[in-house]
Amino acid sequence: MSVKKIGILTGGGDCPGLNAVIRAVVRRSQSFGIEVLGLRNGWLGLVDGDVEPLTSFSVIGILPKGGTILGTSRVNPLKTTESRQKLVNNVQRFGLDAIIAVGGDGTLSAAREVFALGVPVVGVPKTIDNDLRGTDFTFGFDTAVNVVRDAIDRLHTTAESHHRVMVVEVMGHHVGWIAAYGGLAGGADFILIPEKPYRLEDMCAVLESRRKRGRTFSIVVVAEGASPGGEPLPEHVGEGNSTGVGYRVAQEIGRRLGVETRVTILGHVQRGGSPTAFDRILATRFGLRAVDLIREGNFGQMVALQGVRVVPVPLEEATAGPKFMDLDQFADAEAFFG
Repeated sequence: MSVKKIGILTGGGDCPGLNAVIRAVVRRSQSFGIEVLGLRNGWLGLVDGDVEPLTSFSVIGILPKGGTILGTSRVNPLKTTESRQKLVNNVQRFGLDAIIAVGGDGTLSAAREVFALGVPVVGVPKTIDNDLRGTDFTFGFDTAVNVVRDAIDRLHTTAESHHRVMVVEVMGHHVGWIAAYGGLAGGADFILIPEKPYRLEDMCAVLESRRKRGRTFSIVVVAEGASPGGEPLPEHVGEGNSTGVGYRVAQEIGRRLGVETRVTILGHVQRGGSPTAFDRILATRFGLRAVDLIREGNFGQMVALQGVRVVPVPLEEATAGPKFMDLDQFADAEAFFG
């Protein structure tokens, strides 16, 4: 189909790799003579008409930068009849032939509904949690895992020096991908994820057994949404994005084993900073393929990584619920809990 102008927005939480997508979309579009408008602050930019032309100059040097040059928000553009109408009017006002929506479940669920209104939309999956269906990995996840791995590597030395148990709380309210991958890469002694509750008694038995065998320190990784089963944890009010589970787990370990414990909550540091090479490449491939889908007239799709190929997946499928941690993969981490 003939495409003259497209809009691109980044919604939801910021994520390493967003700028790589923007850069790829602009560069690919320009090679076909397509104009690109940046929609500022997620869907809000399209509702308010807050846009900026994106040129090759706009994207110089942004590949290694974290965050997004377009800004972001969590605004639902379909929340009111007024905002819905403004969105549709602005698509016509700016002459947009299609929109590329880069985001997680919230942003892409909105994209699905916007497409149902008759607006041509293509989605690009973005989330450090790796919890979107239809794609093996989302960009931002690898960067977050590397942050966790680096933190664990650093905590090993202080844990060993002081003979402590270090509890590392990582992001993941509903899924444990970051905890599992980060913990496995960092050599954690135990990992708690939301998908598989563990009895604290079992965890403490593993840690105690290691101490009896001469290992005087341990690293425990806890996803913020983990729910250790069997016994209730003492109440603790979390700070910031934390649910407080890290503090509660550490308190129980200290009480049961009589050892010194410390807690590190990584929080938003996991979603900041420069993207890894893997995330830069994946985000770039997603951006290129999103433009290709628009030129093919293949709307209502999300670009996805399946194996080594980037393929289209219906937005309906991608937003049908969270992609939980594969427990067969988690078993690889569990092999080191003994």
